[in-house]
Amino acid sequence: MDTAVKQLQAEVGRLQHELQTLKVHYHSEDDELITISDYILRRLEQLNVTSIFGVPGDFNMPFLDFVEDHPTIDWIGNCNELNAAYAADGYARVKEHSIGVVVTTFGVGELSAINGIAGAFSEMVPVLHIVGVPSTTQLKNKPMLHHTLGNGRFDVYTKAAEQITIAQATIMAKSQAAAEIDRILTECIVHARPVYLTLPMDLTTEKISAKRLKVELSRVPPPNDQDVESYVLDEIMELVDDAKQDVVVLVDACAIRHDMRQEVNDLLVKTQFPIYATPMGKTAVSEEHERYGGIYIGSITLPSIKEKIEKANLILSIGSLKSDFNTGMFTYHIPATHTIELHSDYTLVRHARFPGIGMKWLLPKLTERLSKYKEGASRIVVPRYKLDVPKESDDNISHAYFWPRVGKFFRKQDVIVSETGTSNFGILDVPMPDGSIFVSQILYGSIGWATASTLGVALAARDKCLGRTILFTGDGSMCVVHLSSLKLTQIFHVAGN
Repeated sequence: MDTAVKQLQAEVGRLQHELQTLKVHYHSEDDELITISDYILRRLEQLNVTSIFGVPGDFNMPFLDFVEDHPTIDWIGNCNELNAAYAADGYARVKEHSIGVVVTTFGVGELSAINGIAGAFSEMVPVLHIVGVPSTTQLKNKPMLHHTLGNGRFDVYTKAAEQITIAQATIMAKSQAAAEIDRILTECIVHARPVYLTLPMDLTTEKISAKRLKVELSRVPPPNDQDVESYVLDEIMELVDDAKQDVVVLVDACAIRHDMRQEVNDLLVKTQFPIYATPMGKTAVSEEHERYGGIYIGSITLPSIKEKIEKANLILSIGSLKSDFNTGMFTYHIPATHTIELHSDYTLVRHARFPGIGMKWLLPKLTERLSKYKEGASRIVVPRYKLDVPKESDDNISHAYFWPRVGKFFRKQDVIVSETGTSNFGILDVPMPDGSIFVSQILYGSIGWATASTLGVALAARDKCLGRTILFTGDGSMCVVHLSSLKLTQIFHVAGN
């Protein structure tokens, strides 16, 4: 059901964009022609992309010539394609309202990047993977080219990409190029998932109309059905009344991935409901806010926090992602009868599921209706979230001492990257200053991701005029990546093994 709804919504969105484009074509007298390569770069410029990551190869070099000449987009070369994919992932996580971009060559390059793209798919990170491929003639005739399997199966790499990207475009003629590029970029933005684009060598310099560029790509999901949305709002308000205003907000990963920070902050300000975060939702709201109570990780949550959440009459969960590490190995003790879940493409009210009712449109309306409870909610006590540095009896540096002490090192607007394992588990309970961004790969958990992604994180942080970029990783993870591209980055390295 949900898949069918998504497909229908995507097609409606595509047709609406095409209709707008046709109107521009009809009314515009400007008939500027640009290359397909420049069309891609102009679209990326509109999406505020300033860095493209990757590794040169003979099949992508014609496109890279255009990247090198672009006035506002920099080419960031990497030691290998896996690192490039990780860097694009990190870039997209920090530079919200934009996307990450990685460019590889046909076959050997794209397969090297595939684990990084899979991680972006798993964790809902918008990344465009551009693959330079042989000419259209070679793709049709299938000669025994280098970088192939030698058996004429030129589509095998695209089939692999289909498993880990939400949309794919194989451009075989210039007439389809602009529409296909727009289609997959829209899917990438709206659904916060990676997409895959093949660009044949002989099409990089082919010229097409630039008129479509006058129509901006949609950045928002399809609107909710008004009647169903109204019914859902009434149901939620009834549950809030029944809960006697004892409502706790639990913010999770998808609130970040689907661009809900502002809406969640508005909810916090206008209702004053206590708010907590999951590990993957860390820094979705300011951890210095007086209504912020800490991190909930199921059975391993600090007892005082655990009691506040699990004994609440109603939980309003925003963007939940119930993976093992994010839920304390599936140890949530929150009954479904006490839970409302808002997601990007559906809403769950107790046991009732409402496909197509997404939180981007629903939450602002819900916030306005809940604002009447502000006075009562503000009287609910939320203990100050802090982690004191313990006094040690000897000179040994324990984890119990180290992580709270490191928290004193952080500054406002720092970007903190943490690797899978010791670093992640150690840092979760450390309060972070206002404006900080916490970046980790808790669901996919690919060892080595953090160090390579820090390059993209640092470049995005520089673009956004944020503070320092600080990396926590283990010496084992450091062994599986190359560091030559990290000269721009401030690194705080913890040898955890």
